[in-house]
Amino acid sequence: MGIILLMVAFVIESALAAYCITTKSSHARLRSSIRIGALAGFAFLGVASVIEWNPRWYGLTALLLIWAALGTLTLIRGKADQKDYRTGRIVSHALVSLVLAFICVTPALIFPAHNALATTGAYQVDTLTETYTDANRVETYNTSGENRKLNLELWYPRNATGTYPLIVFSHGTTATRTSNASLYNELASHGYVVAAIDHTYQALFTTFPDGHTTWIDMGYVNEFATQDAHSDRQQAAVIFQKWMTTRMGDINLVIDTILAKANEKGAATPYQLVDPNEIGVAGHSLGGSAALGIGRMRPDVGAVISLEAPFMYDIQGTKDGEFVWNQEPYPTPVLNVYSDTSWSHLGEWTQYAENNALLSNTNPTAFNVYLSGANHLSLTDLSLASPFLTTALSGSQASKDAVTCLKIVNKVSLAFFDSYLKGKGSFTAAGTY
Repeated sequence: MGIILLMVAFVIESALAAYCITTKSSHARLRSSIRIGALAGFAFLGVASVIEWNPRWYGLTALLLIWAALGTLTLIRGKADQKDYRTGRIVSHALVSLVLAFICVTPALIFPAHNALATTGAYQVDTLTETYTDANRVETYNTSGENRKLNLELWYPRNATGTYPLIVFSHGTTATRTSNASLYNELASHGYVVAAIDHTYQALFTTFPDGHTTWIDMGYVNEFATQDAHSDRQQAAVIFQKWMTTRMGDINLVIDTILAKANEKGAATPYQLVDPNEIGVAGHSLGGSAALGIGRMRPDVGAVISLEAPFMYDIQGTKDGEFVWNQEPYPTPVLNVYSDTSWSHLGEWTQYAENNALLSNTNPTAFNVYLSGANHLSLTDLSLASPFLTTALSGSQASKDAVTCLKIVNKVSLAFFDSYLKGKGSFTAAGTY
């Protein structure tokens, strides 16, 4: 819709400019009437639900209101056409109008309207947002001396009885807890309780119940922007372990807190639904690395899904300029999902050495899925919310559409967790898609 509105604006402004130049008149009254009509037309599109009213349209609405107000004043005064006609003024007015329209429509271009993926499970899904404070950790991203605090959101089956596996999800490097909401909804609709974390100061932003919003830490941004596992493995190993300490500490806090609340009388509904004996962890990118680390260290975790991430936790340091890896076999059933972004580089990117080894490993519970035609962010809901940002941030355009990619991620993730947390047969969905 944003593109259509820009095209309409271009046609109208071009035609009006051409008419003014041809007739050698400013036609300010006509221009004012068009501005008022544009606001009325936009309002009609909103009332008719052609345009879904949301923040992406706030800028354009403000612009149209200002234009309509100025146009109304011009018509009331009735002096507009007495101005001397100048071609330069007509052309510059048209150009400025188009630039302003483009700026105001940009949010709709970057974040076009889209439909959420329909779930395939038997349950409707409810959510609950919670805040946890870690009594054992002081926040390291500020100097306040306060304990680390997290927001998380729980997705769970509505009107369900009994208990269900718990899945804890860790978002990507600069994402938020809603990064893979379509996956959470799909799992919850099939009888899972999903806890998605906002990793404070590593999430793009997180807003706490008191209304305070904490934005991503710029020191952290500088770390992932400058670290280079190819040229300086020692520096990379130090940074990787720092990230893993934070992320895995957060996941441990969430698992331990949920398990404790599951034993409390009168706990909120999602806690009552948790089966403490069936726990899975998953994550995308840096969150996937943290999930892989949790699968290494916690014996109560029964399954791990990593959406395109290296085994950072298994890097124990460096020797002679090379990474030193944990040589113990990976102890937990694991599914690694890859896109075109990394698939052809697994053998050359040093931080992915363990991933590459698992491609030919005989470990019967290590599986790999490759989404051909997808890119790194195709594995997240950003591919639905913003195709533009998905391409720009991934550095390549996906040839496989977003809905197809997410449906594959949902399908293989559900099948994997069903197999290893619910005992529903053998997992057979590995391979290339």
